[in-house]
Amino acid sequence: MSVFREGVVSQAPEATVTGGDLATFVAGLPKAELHVHHVGSASPRIVAELAARHPDSRVPKDPERLAEYFTFRDFAHFIEVYVSVVGLVQTPEDIRLLTYEVARDMARQHIRYAELTVTPYSFGLRGIADEAIVEAIEDARVGAERELGVVLRWCFDIPGELGLPAAEGTLRMALGQQPAGLVSFGLGGPEKGWPRALFKPYFDQAIAAGLHSVPHAGETTGPETVWDALTSLRAERIGHGTSSTGDPELLAHLARTGVPLEVCPTSNVATGAVPSLAAHPLPAMVEAGVTVTINSDDPPMFGTDLNNEYLVAARLLGLDAAGVADLARNAVNASFLDAAGRARLLAEIDAHLASWVA
Repeated sequence: MSVFREGVVSQAPEATVTGGDLATFVAGLPKAELHVHHVGSASPRIVAELAARHPDSRVPKDPERLAEYFTFRDFAHFIEVYVSVVGLVQTPEDIRLLTYEVARDMARQHIRYAELTVTPYSFGLRGIADEAIVEAIEDARVGAERELGVVLRWCFDIPGELGLPAAEGTLRMALGQQPAGLVSFGLGGPEKGWPRALFKPYFDQAIAAGLHSVPHAGETTGPETVWDALTSLRAERIGHGTSSTGDPELLAHLARTGVPLEVCPTSNVATGAVPSLAAHPLPAMVEAGVTVTINSDDPPMFGTDLNNEYLVAARLLGLDAAGVADLARNAVNASFLDAAGRARLLAEIDAHLASWVA
């Protein structure tokens, strides 16, 4: 796979990291993931099956050809490909298939809990009713927990580039349907031209209804966007927050208040948020005392998965197995999983580490 940044395409061998025994430890480590997108998690296997259902799509139906299809010329091409994959989800049955199969891929990585970022407004634009969307994801959620041992929760995410109508539609579905798995309200899409404060009324209503605030901020803009997410949207976690290291006062605030950053290293390189993994600000975040969680964002699109992201983080931070286990605990403690569920997952992490050390 190729990575694009600043208009230049370069091969990225650093996108896949091997660590010998540490890789084995990470593969078996029980994990939580807090920043991973619903459609963006569709593996070539899933995309090929959806493409076969809709033969009029230009998306290849052969998983081997999809590897080439997911090689991006530049960021605009990535968006074009991403939108074409979104276009494959045309029916409630497609939504159910996508959701359940994403959970199956998570189970293979020992992901026990995930807060999946869903953009229901995009499905609604295709004429799928709110009730049908929620029924499909909820049916998959229940099945995934029962059959795969993966606990899924939802973040309903506003596609910011579609403006206030998208915010209104996302809020309507969140408050009108109130799916059992819904825990948070988010904001994605481009940051430039879409100030966080524009969406304040919608976040105020979501928070009043009991949802947590988890907007993207500071990925493609500066630290001021993170400040805006904290003050205007009352963010409890920040999606990415890559540029936070440019403002020492912001870093100190994040460390003091304990607001976690959802860090996605390989994604940040692929989108040009940082020039390379070697230049990633993750070490500076940790050195400043900020709580960080490790995530995969749109894993198949960027040729990665959560296991690989933990190995990337381990290399950047110089961690051994115990240090990696601490990162896994961060994600659990920063999650919106209930207290009993957090305790169970933390005990699993402790048991895995103890077994490894023994």
